[in-house]
Amino acid sequence: MSAAAQPLIARAYTSARRHPWVLGKLGDWTVPFGPYTPAQLVVLGGGAFALIKTFAWWSWAGPVPVALWLCAVWAVRGAQIAGQNPFTALFGVLVVLLRHPAGRIGGRVARDRQPTQLRGQFVIEAAPAPAAHARILTPADARPVSPVAVGAPTAASAAAGSGLARLLADAAEAGRRAA
Repeated sequence: MSAAAQPLIARAYTSARRHPWVLGKLGDWTVPFGPYTPAQLVVLGGGAFALIKTFAWWSWAGPVPVALWLCAVWAVRGAQIAGQNPFTALFGVLVVLLRHPAGRIGGRVARDRQPTQLRGQFVIEAAPAPAAHARILTPADARPVSPVAVGAPTAASAAAGSGLARLLADAAEAGRRAA
């Protein structure tokens, strides 16, 4: 079989296969009764420390506390909290407890902005004088407008297309009637 005809093989290993989350395994050799998970190592070390420090309290019970300690090490081998490793779960709880109560925005702690005083000003000026050709209307100059029946179509409104065109046509017709 030629080199070009051989199939290409690709392998991808997850981080769990490359670095297993167990301790005490090197190649094919494992620690006796191992490998151990990190939770088992914590119970093993913490329990040994507690048993040594409190020997005077439990020494009358014989090997029972030591047997309970070894059973506890065995029991936590597959311990999970909400589907997570206990250390991951405890780390998550610790992160939540240490998080700033205001939260974060863009990776920084969200804080209220410092209050600032707005400094604005305005000027009141006199109205401009009317132009010479402009005439100021008074109420006496107003002409009475005849009422138009609402809903009665006129010739101009029936002919116009858009609403604005109808409005302008109605205004022009009302102006013709008033004149």
